[in-house]
Amino acid sequence: MNGRVVFIGAGPGAADLITLRGARLLATADVVLFDALTDPALRDFAPGARWVHVGKRGFSASTGQATINALLVKHASEVDVVVRLKGGDPSVFGRLEEELEALADAGIECEIVPGVTAAIAAAAATQRPLTRRGHGRSVSLTTAMTRTGAVHASHTADTEVFYMAGKQLCALSRRLIESGWPSDSPACAVSRAGWPDQLHSDHTIATLPRASLLHAGRPTIVTVGAGARALRATAQRNPIDASETCAEPLKP
Repeated sequence: MNGRVVFIGAGPGAADLITLRGARLLATADVVLFDALTDPALRDFAPGARWVHVGKRGFSASTGQATINALLVKHASEVDVVVRLKGGDPSVFGRLEEELEALADAGIECEIVPGVTAAIAAAAATQRPLTRRGHGRSVSLTTAMTRTGAVHASHTADTEVFYMAGKQLCALSRRLIESGWPSDSPACAVSRAGWPDQLHSDHTIATLPRASLLHAGRPTIVTVGAGARALRATAQRNPIDASETCAEPLKP
């Protein structure tokens, strides 16, 4: 007889950002399949469970999705409770659909516990609401780069949030301007949102490439538009000339 799988959003950083429901259900786990960016301190919630690393980092080499699907089915056929612990929220760039379909095909019962996604943690870290009364009524969440390596940007919402953006800031800046964003629109970069060592920097879209050095090698969220605007005029200003552009060519 099959057990069940519980998908739990671990939150975007420190262990205490997990929800109460998530922590309670994590404690019932026999096996935990966990992502690369989940806090190791979460092990304290399920010390008796078997912890299996199945980390994925953007488009870099990592555990294959087919392997993760197979492990979920395998362990659910052997134990009562398998927890699939995902960074942030499982339904936001967490490949949740593929894993749900694999479990449905195997007839395995599932439950999903939502978590705090990185866009929300970045907004909290910088004290900048993603929606603003009167001029920030819509929010778009997207990845900065596709699997083919192309960088895409749009101007479809008052606030645009780009995930996994740290390596594409130069191209992203130019794509945003091509999409109709004024070059002096506010942009905010936050790396390791939700962790004690999180960093943030303020820019315009034109000067966004200068964030690359500060946030190099760190998971980075970029917010553009209404939700990136500082609440006070005394907010940090970027000293870089807004006319500066990038030398790197854009990928088609």
